[in-house]
Amino acid sequence: MNRSVRALRHELGYRALRVLLDNAHRFSLSSLRRGGTAIGRLALLAERRERARALGHLTKAFPDRDGAWRQAVIRGCARHLGRLLGEVAWLWSAAPEEILARTQFVGLENLTGPLGPDGGTVLVTGHCGNWEWMNLALGAAGVPMTVAAREVYDPRLDDIVRQLRGRFNGETILRGQGAGQRLSRALRDGRVLGLLIDQDIDAPGAFVEFFGQPAWTPSGAGILALRTRRPVVPGYARRLPDGSFRLTFEPAIIPVSTGDLEADAACLTARLTARIEAWVRAEPSQWVWMHRRWRRKPAAGERVWSGSRDVEPTASASPVAARPVETG
Repeated sequence: MNRSVRALRHELGYRALRVLLDNAHRFSLSSLRRGGTAIGRLALLAERRERARALGHLTKAFPDRDGAWRQAVIRGCARHLGRLLGEVAWLWSAAPEEILARTQFVGLENLTGPLGPDGGTVLVTGHCGNWEWMNLALGAAGVPMTVAAREVYDPRLDDIVRQLRGRFNGETILRGQGAGQRLSRALRDGRVLGLLIDQDIDAPGAFVEFFGQPAWTPSGAGILALRTRRPVVPGYARRLPDGSFRLTFEPAIIPVSTGDLEADAACLTARLTARIEAWVRAEPSQWVWMHRRWRRKPAAGERVWSGSRDVEPTASASPVAARPVETG
């Protein structure tokens, strides 16, 4: 695709998103989801390259599954991403009580328990379910959220993302110069620091095992947790059949330092990636299979870190009704 065609597509995409957000308040959540589902289905038909990439990734991740199952997951993924678009449009103006009425929290105490004068908590998640819903539901419940993000190709989209995540006292810190200091300050101030670590991006990281294959994974969450000595909580959002979301926060992982920051961060990143893999295996259609997760390959002799996929959370919790929480 040449540069002018790509620029036109980006411009049309931005304008369409702007119209959607400006008018979303006129429609119900179910209507927005239906509209998003239709868009997702059309995109699946139009984007042959993305569809082929998703099929290849599913073949790599689930070699024992047949073609019919993989095609069904791809169709489900397209519907899921379309619904996600409709949900984001709804979240743009939804009242906090409306969000909380459609949210279950499981293990919320694992995330908020450590908050206090000693500092905050590192929340690690992936592009599972609706990660934007998780962020805003936590903010609506009174949890002070700071999200680390990377810049996108259009500054106007960055502004939209900042506005969305900035609702309910949330803040966004873009990766780049000075970001590490600002993120560390947010932790010292007792905020929850949310990071997505399941994509191959240009950031410091390590090769870790993901579905049995080496995948370049950002290690910033592990580095921040080790430097600030704050607990790490794996969490994910899962869309339920009735349209609500269950937000699950697993028991905190206390970072262990051996004095080798790079190795310790890589080990922790591998452990967290194993948890993300378990979530994806449980709901494969609620993940972004179009992303080039295995884009880079390790050099000869380069270490690939492995987390234990067999380790399950050491504590359990039952769903609770969403309600504001006291965080000190």
